[in-house]
Amino acid sequence: MDGSEPVAIGDFVQSLRNRLRSDERNRNCLVRGEIRQWKPYPSGHTYFSLRDDNGQMSAVIWKGRCRIPSGIEEGQEVIVLGNVDVYAGRGQLQLIVERIEPIRKIGALEQERQRLLETLQKEGVLDREKKTLPLFPKHLAIITGKDSAALADMLRLSETRWPGLRRTVIGVTVQGEKAVEEITRGLSVARSLSRIEHSEQLGIPPVDVVIVGRGGGSPEDLWAFNLEPVARALSTMPVPVISAVGHESDLLVSDVVADVRASTPSHAIELAVPILDDVLSLMVDLEDRLHRSSIRRFGEENLRLQQLQLRLRLAPSKGLDNAVRHLERLGNDLNGFVKSTIQNNKQRLAMLEGTLQAAHPQRVLERGYLMTTNEKGEVIATVKNLTAGETVSLHFADGTADANIDNIQQREGE
Repeated sequence: MDGSEPVAIGDFVQSLRNRLRSDERNRNCLVRGEIRQWKPYPSGHTYFSLRDDNGQMSAVIWKGRCRIPSGIEEGQEVIVLGNVDVYAGRGQLQLIVERIEPIRKIGALEQERQRLLETLQKEGVLDREKKTLPLFPKHLAIITGKDSAALADMLRLSETRWPGLRRTVIGVTVQGEKAVEEITRGLSVARSLSRIEHSEQLGIPPVDVVIVGRGGGSPEDLWAFNLEPVARALSTMPVPVISAVGHESDLLVSDVVADVRASTPSHAIELAVPILDDVLSLMVDLEDRLHRSSIRRFGEENLRLQQLQLRLRLAPSKGLDNAVRHLERLGNDLNGFVKSTIQNNKQRLAMLEGTLQAAHPQRVLERGYLMTTNEKGEVIATVKNLTAGETVSLHFADGTADANIDNIQQREGE
């Protein structure tokens, strides 16, 4: 003893804790080990130990601090990102976990993914001709998690870009044991809706583009989109399919097999659904350009004819008959060209106008459908946005009517 005053153990532990936490070397530590004594508590906290042959350390995941991947269990090898701390009540050194990911399982799954890609490559699935997206989609099928944030973003964005576009939501489980089965089921439903005879029975246009995907997550959460049944179902779809899984950095088998890859679900909507106002502006501009082009070409050919007539009057009498016949042929060719050009331009414009008119919300109303808006004038696209007792406006082709909502029934799978 050197005569100095002793320090209370609580103060000593707190001082040690402060020194540990202030050292940047003890923050954001990336460690690897095997899970032992994995104990989730009712409070939402999870306690466990991380060990290998040379040592071990206590660890804790505070409630809401980080997402725990599905399938984490005793004895599994994981990678943990966390901060070193001291639990003062016990003087116990521990790791406060910020992120945890399994590594052995992912390694095995990655090998399976590579083998699947090699098989699909040998069979020519990856080299098949990809289908192009329709210029103006008439019926969009969305296969994703029911009530998910990704679905809400896609519905909102599609309604903003093209109000009244026919959309069918096929809600599925996108992660876990049932994900593969449900995703392939969703693709099967979309395939049925793409058949003309089926859609005619339902009185709706056939599905002409499909979006399948989900928001971001861990590699395990997204893994259903790396499995063979989903890849096979995607490769045999009769209409274009957009794979929109996770974030831009995630590249899955579904992204490679699908006709189009989108970096996010919202990006998929941007690829599939044009902006109605832009299309209308394009139509007006195209009509004006076609008209001006026809007039300009007619003027150029007419000037050429006038020049030939002048040359004919100045030419010697020898060969006059041949020149006259040549001039007549040129005149006939000019008239034929002008008529053909104008007719072709009119047909092209009529085709584009017909396609646009068929997809316009007003045409939908004229076929007997209704558009419903709330008191703010916002379009109500799903019964989930209705509230019993509220007053809504029903928009017909020739006017509107107000209605009170009494009974709300949501159809299964919508």
